[in-house]
Amino acid sequence: MKVSVLLPAAGSGERIGRGPKAFLKVGEKTLLEWVLEGFAWADEIIVALPKGFEDTGLSVLTVPGGATRQQSVCNLVQVAAGEIVLVHDVARPFVVRAAVERLLGEVRASGAATLAVPVPDTLVKEQSGRYGAVIPREHHRLVQTPQGFRREVLLQAHLKARVEGLEFTDDAQLVRWQGHPVALVEGDRRMFKITYPEDLLLAEGLARVWNS
Repeated sequence: MKVSVLLPAAGSGERIGRGPKAFLKVGEKTLLEWVLEGFAWADEIIVALPKGFEDTGLSVLTVPGGATRQQSVCNLVQVAAGEIVLVHDVARPFVVRAAVERLLGEVRASGAATLAVPVPDTLVKEQSGRYGAVIPREHHRLVQTPQGFRREVLLQAHLKARVEGLEFTDDAQLVRWQGHPVALVEGDRRMFKITYPEDLLLAEGLARVWNS
């Protein structure tokens, strides 16, 4: 089955405050360049970019980004040619091929899956700034990307959500809302998301040893 990788990269990067995350540099490469290298094996890669950043200088298909992540993914999936689509955050620059292959195997079998990792720390409910009830962490997972779907499953979910005016924080939620079960597949902690300035320090350290 042909695989299309969809990269919603139109975010402004407000929490880091250094412009769109896709163009932040780690180890002499932008986050976008890291991800493009990680998915170079795919049949197709499409990137949704913010206005004014369409000319990346890279040989990659681009579409206009939306006002939200969900709108960007909707733009991407409508032009994708693959029977399977992988939606990945450019803010996760280190792509572990073995984890992606596990994901693809599940998507081929069930039609929808996401990478996820166990919660390593004690998880509690915050109660007015105090340590509240402990939440059993064995029943919780941290969701990663890529998330994979048969294209038609994801496309129909996006089109229905657009009609109903609903927004979700990721595509697995959207597909589950549509009534399609989403499998959890073992992820990899190296595929962490760069969200805050201190995450860039971790990424720089990993970049130094990545290719070795």
